[in-house]
Amino acid sequence: MLDLRGSAGRDVWLSYPFDAAVVVCGLPGSGKSTLLRAWAASATVVDPRVTRTSFEARMPAWLPYASYRPWARLRHMHWLRGELRRGGPLLIHDCGSRGWMRGWLARTARRAGRPLHMVVLDVGAHEALSGQRARRRLASRRVFALHQRGLARFLRQVGRGGPAEVPGIRSVVVFDRGQRDRITAVRFGSRPS
Repeated sequence: MLDLRGSAGRDVWLSYPFDAAVVVCGLPGSGKSTLLRAWAASATVVDPRVTRTSFEARMPAWLPYASYRPWARLRHMHWLRGELRRGGPLLIHDCGSRGWMRGWLARTARRAGRPLHMVVLDVGAHEALSGQRARRRLASRRVFALHQRGLARFLRQVGRGGPAEVPGIRSVVVFDRGQRDRITAVRFGSRPS
């Protein structure tokens, strides 16, 4: 694990192999979407909000998202599996707090012959809640607490023994709020000949 939390203010750029799948994770409101928008020119981006929005557009307004969330999640995972099989650089938006999802991503990437890497935005609860308020999309207190516990558990796990503690993940880079805004670019190696 490369822990850059609290490090002095130098700009950072990340470099990965051409076929890498990089999961950008953190609490809701931590800045994942902002970071992925900045990096979108470098790779295909898979964001679950795209699937959710497409489902919401087809469903009646009175129907709560929770009633069709399982189907939206399955559709998202189907899309993600297809992109992992397709090849080329890939950026994945995920909270990173659910062990079952990390395991599924690791297995699916391994079957596709891809290295899986993680970038964790550990900005703290206060900053994440401010981010949620700024975008006017608040996670419920219960859901936010679940994400907090899951992400803290994951960071403890990799802190003990590095990515080897989480089978299938090649590297984990952790940024805090101060470093988040200094990640200037993500680069992927050139296409193999």
